[in-house]
Amino acid sequence: MTDFFNLAKEYVPELFRAAFQYTLPLTIISFALGLFFAVGTALIRSARLPQNEWAAAALQIVKGIAAFYVWLFRSTPLIVQLFIVFYGLPNAHIALFQSAWISAITVFSLNTGAYASESIRAAISSVPDVQKEAAQSLGMTGSQVYWNVVLPQAARISIPPLSNSLIGLLKDTSLASVITIVEMFYLSQQIAATNYKVLSMYILVALVYAFFTSILAIGQHYLEQYTSRFAQ
Repeated sequence: MTDFFNLAKEYVPELFRAAFQYTLPLTIISFALGLFFAVGTALIRSARLPQNEWAAAALQIVKGIAAFYVWLFRSTPLIVQLFIVFYGLPNAHIALFQSAWISAITVFSLNTGAYASESIRAAISSVPDVQKEAAQSLGMTGSQVYWNVVLPQAARISIPPLSNSLIGLLKDTSLASVITIVEMFYLSQQIAATNYKVLSMYILVALVYAFFTSILAIGQHYLEQYTSRFAQ
């Protein structure tokens, strides 16, 4: 036990440094972009077809593209997506993805967006039609109903699943190690390869991950409490 605490004293600061330098920025940037993709995709898939025939046909095509995007990223493993983007696309002469950071952010944000879009779409669908009809009866336009009635309620409803997506993304960033990003897990592997304390190092990095996910879980709890005041 003494050896473990000595190991923690020596290497936990390095793991935290890797967290703040790589893991947390990767998580925050990817989640912000993923949320952007998720909201756009959810709004497209929830949109009602207009009466104009050409506009309806165009929207159907866009809906199909959005549905394909969600299907593609939900039906394939995240690690496979990382390998395709970082190792595969450069071989297809797409030089942009030779950067591990660009590849990781692209994959993590698109993957998060695909999953989160379903949570947001479900939240939008859960708003009762009677509220939309009441808002329209007061003279609101369709866009006003969405912005002032539907989306505020959907945002509150989607807080728990989106918070879970953020926590999941934080843990999934450990997969960035397979494309050479030296985040917490990759660093723990490097350290374990030099000091041969494999089990202890993996327990340490697991505890650091648990520390950050616990902070996010506490934040989720208080955010839910705050927004629940507007539920009635």
